[in-house]
Amino acid sequence: MTDDALADHLEQNRRFWDDEAAAWHGPLARDHWAQREPSWGLWGTPESRVRVLPDGIDGMRAVELGCGTAYVSAWLARAGARPVGVDLSEKQLATARAMQAEFGIDFPLVLGNAEKVPYEDDTFDLAISEYGASLWCDPYQWIPEAARLLVPGGRLVFMRYSPLYALCASSEGPASTTLSRGQFGLHRLHSGNHVEFVLPHGEMLRLLRDCGFVVEDLIEIQAPGSARDYAEVSADWARRWPSEEIWKARLAG
Repeated sequence: MTDDALADHLEQNRRFWDDEAAAWHGPLARDHWAQREPSWGLWGTPESRVRVLPDGIDGMRAVELGCGTAYVSAWLARAGARPVGVDLSEKQLATARAMQAEFGIDFPLVLGNAEKVPYEDDTFDLAISEYGASLWCDPYQWIPEAARLLVPGGRLVFMRYSPLYALCASSEGPASTTLSRGQFGLHRLHSGNHVEFVLPHGEMLRLLRDCGFVVEDLIEIQAPGSARDYAEVSADWARRWPSEEIWKARLAG
């Protein structure tokens, strides 16, 4: 990918989150910040079920890549970690700062690009992304960057749309029960005024391995019976097929 194409998706996504998404995502921040037990993704999967956060998190240096309103970093701080939130949207970070003041939880918030984070090598014990860099940044850029930031033995945890969802996603409504695109070449998804990224499982496994990671788990999430529908995917669809998934990996060394 050329530098121009790289800059293009970052700028599109920055505008999307600053100009549109902050208006509807910001009001949800308070609810997320108020949670005592983390719940992950579209379907609110509880931490007790999927154990996203690693053991021994107390004292861990953590970086949330594409933090948005930084509620994941707030959960980490409550668990005793020392998080840093990184995001390219000034409006999302402004909401995060307002939540910090309201809830009395303080940690660094950095305006920056998760594909090129302004920290030294071997700085963090944990890198995490819940629909942040894991969806909005090029995996061929942000995953090597996560590896650079982590100490040997450091953990990478991220949540994203599943490849199956990406194959069935539609620009005109929720995911269908038929394939809308081919799997070979699946990578960059244009959706109106923003860009998302999803790799097939084989390519993601090879990328993680090439960056020095050992994959420890891949959890495909099923929507619960009480879930509501979303514009992009119905709860009925996600009860039959996984619309989202959680990856857990460890940096070898």
